[in-house]
Amino acid sequence: MRQDTKKLIREGIVAGSPLILGYFPIAMAFGLLAKNTGLTITDTSATSLLVYAGASQFMFLDLVRAGVSAGSIILATFLLNLRHMMMSASLSVNLKKDTSGFLPIIGFGITDETFSVLSFNRDKLSLPFILTVNLIAYGSWLGGTAVGYLVGEVIPKALQDSLGLGLYAMFAALLFPSFKADKEYLKPAFLGAVTYYAIFKTGLLSSGWDIIAGIVIASALGVFVMGKEDKDE
Repeated sequence: MRQDTKKLIREGIVAGSPLILGYFPIAMAFGLLAKNTGLTITDTSATSLLVYAGASQFMFLDLVRAGVSAGSIILATFLLNLRHMMMSASLSVNLKKDTSGFLPIIGFGITDETFSVLSFNRDKLSLPFILTVNLIAYGSWLGGTAVGYLVGEVIPKALQDSLGLGLYAMFAALLFPSFKADKEYLKPAFLGAVTYYAIFKTGLLSSGWDIIAGIVIASALGVFVMGKEDKDE
């Protein structure tokens, strides 16, 4: 292994290690909730192994409990994770052409948190660095899922409840710095929350479809509003 590759791997470990503190307990919460939902450890582990999308996996459990069809769950998950395609495309422009064969692997490992870490280290972006960060996050999520499923029942109830809040805390930690840097980020976030709440309160759509409609409508409104503001400027 070349010296510069070893250096990039070490830097990837340093940059990605803090993700363990966020991913492991949240994955434990998912494993615990999956067990309480009635999923087997095989189903639970396969979900984290193949889907690997924190918010979507928690949504998946809610939809399963609500008896939503598999097709609706898949569609809702797809729409919720469309942002990862844009994140992957954003990072790909900084990579060398000889790494193009690894783009599907890199894309699979991109999450909100890994994208945030990689974006703050664009000067170090390379295949060894990205794969190291992604692997740390992925391993933490898989390990936390298994531990949460196997030992979740011995965790005190108060701690179980706090683990369930971890995902929202991590999203807040990612969003608030963006709000501080540019207040414009508040508009699409607020628009999405209001849109979904309005759809939910009408009761016109069943569980699962209200999420799908909320994603589509809020995204369309966001593009229209933000695009119109850009034209006015």
